[in-house]
Amino acid sequence: MGDKEIKWPWGDFTAPSRYSYYQTNLDLHTSKNVVLFLSVSSEMARFFKYRSLQALQEAATLQGVDLSGTDQFSPLFEPITIGHRVAGNRLAIHPMEGCDSTKDGLPDDLTYRRWERFGAGGAKIIWGEATAVVEEGRANPRQLWIHEQSCSALEKLLKHCRAAHRTKHRTDSDLMVGLQLTHSGRYAYRNPSRVFCDPLLDPRTKAATSRPLITDDQLKKLEDHYVVAATRAFQLGFDFIDIKQCHRYLLSELLAAKTRPGIYGGSLENRTRFISNVIRRIRDAVPQAIICSRINAYDGPPFSVSSEIKTGTPVRYSLPFRSGFGTCETDPLQEDLTEPRQLLGILQSLDVPMISISMGNPYSNPHIVRPYEYPPVDGYETPEHPVLGVDRHFRIAAQLQRAYPQLVLVGSGYSWLQSYLPHVAAAQIKNGNISVVGIGRASLAYPDLANAVLEQGVLEPRQVCRTFSYCTALMRAKHNDKGQFPTGCPPFDKEIYGPIWKDASDNTASH
Repeated sequence: MGDKEIKWPWGDFTAPSRYSYYQTNLDLHTSKNVVLFLSVSSEMARFFKYRSLQALQEAATLQGVDLSGTDQFSPLFEPITIGHRVAGNRLAIHPMEGCDSTKDGLPDDLTYRRWERFGAGGAKIIWGEATAVVEEGRANPRQLWIHEQSCSALEKLLKHCRAAHRTKHRTDSDLMVGLQLTHSGRYAYRNPSRVFCDPLLDPRTKAATSRPLITDDQLKKLEDHYVVAATRAFQLGFDFIDIKQCHRYLLSELLAAKTRPGIYGGSLENRTRFISNVIRRIRDAVPQAIICSRINAYDGPPFSVSSEIKTGTPVRYSLPFRSGFGTCETDPLQEDLTEPRQLLGILQSLDVPMISISMGNPYSNPHIVRPYEYPPVDGYETPEHPVLGVDRHFRIAAQLQRAYPQLVLVGSGYSWLQSYLPHVAAAQIKNGNISVVGIGRASLAYPDLANAVLEQGVLEPRQVCRTFSYCTALMRAKHNDKGQFPTGCPPFDKEIYGPIWKDASDNTASH
C-alpha cells in the first residue's frame, strides 16, 4: 500500500494513499489481515467546513436539527453533586482506552502518561477506562485488567492522575476519578462469549458463534468477579465505579437478550437481573460506594458495506426486530425508549446517582456510536450527515434526563463539533438537556480542553479532534509482538503516536 505526503493543517503527516475496507463478514478475532488503514484525501474535512458557530447552526437547520449554542460557558463550570461527593465542574473525560497495558493488565508508560494528562486537563470527572474483571473478558491483550497482582499499579495510576490535577489546580478535593468495569462478551479477544443467538451479529463474530452460549451458572460466577473487582477498586481509592452496559459488550448484550431462555433472558426483569444483583452485592460490601453505569439507550441494527457501495447500509433484518435494546421492533432505525426509561428507574431505585448515556456498536454501526468525518477502518462512509448523529445523542439523552431530573446523566456525541463543542455543550446544560458533558475522542487530541475553555474562553482550532478516526485505526491494529498497538491521536500527539502510526502502517504493508 503506497504512501503519500499530505499537507495537514497541523503539519506534514504520512497517511496511506487510499481507502481500504473490511469485508462485511470479517471476523475480528481470527483474521490474520485485519489492519487496513484509513486514508485521507487532500480535501481533508468532508462535512465540517464551518467558519463560525452560526454557519454550523445554519447547516444543522438545513438537516432539520436545532443546534443551540452560547458564548456563556459558565454552565460548564458549575459544581454538581454526585452521591455524597461534589464534582467541581460539569465536564467529564469519557472512558478512553489506550490499549497500552502490559500483557498482565497493568498500566504501562503510555497509560500513566494519558491518565496524568487527563488529570491535569481540568475536567472534574475522569471516567477511567474499560478495565476487565476477568482475563478472558479483555477486549484485547493490552486492556487493563483488575486483579490481585495489578492492584498496586492501578493505585499508582490513580495517584499519578490526582497528583497531576493538584499540580495544576492546587487541590483535588473536587475531582472524581472512577474506573469502568467490563467484560467484552462476544468481542473478547481470547474467549468470546455470547449471551444469546443474534442472527445479525453472529455472522460477524464467528469466533464467538463457534462456542456455546454463556450459561446461567457462568453468569452467576461472573457476578462474583464484578463484586470482587469493584471492592478492590474502592479499596484502591477510586471515587466511583462504572458497571459498563454499552456498545454491545456482555452486559449491554444482556439488556437485549429478549430471546434468551432462563433467569437472565426474556423479560426486562430477567435482563436486568445481573446488574441489579451486582449493584446490591457491591453495596453490601462497600456501603458508601458510588456505583454508576454507562448504558446503551439505543442499539440500532448493524450496517454493512460492499466493494461497490462504500456508504453504510442497514443489513437485512426480519420484523419484529428483537435483538436490540432501546430499538423499535417495527422500525429498528428508530429508538424506542420505553425500556431505557425503565432501566433508569431500576438504577435510580438502586441508588445509582450518575449514568452515562451512549448508543450503538463500534463494530457494527460506528456512525451511531460516534459521528465522524472519516470512517474507522472496519467501518463505512457515514450514511447520514454527522450532525444528525450528534442530534440523536442529544435528543435521546435529553428525553431521559427530563424523565429523571434527579439523576446525573452524562451526555455523549460532542467531539464532532470541534471548536464549537463548548458552545453547544454549555447550551445543553443550560437548557436542562443534560447534567454533565462527556468528552471522548476529543480528550485524546486535546486532554486540557477544559482548561482551555476556562482560561482562554476558546479552543485552539489546530488542536481539536477532527474525527478522522486515526485513534480507532490504531486500536484495530493487532500485528505486533504484543498483539495490539497502543492508541492515541497521531495528528495532534504526533511526537508519541506518529512513530507508532508509522510502525503500524509499515507492519500492515508487510502482511
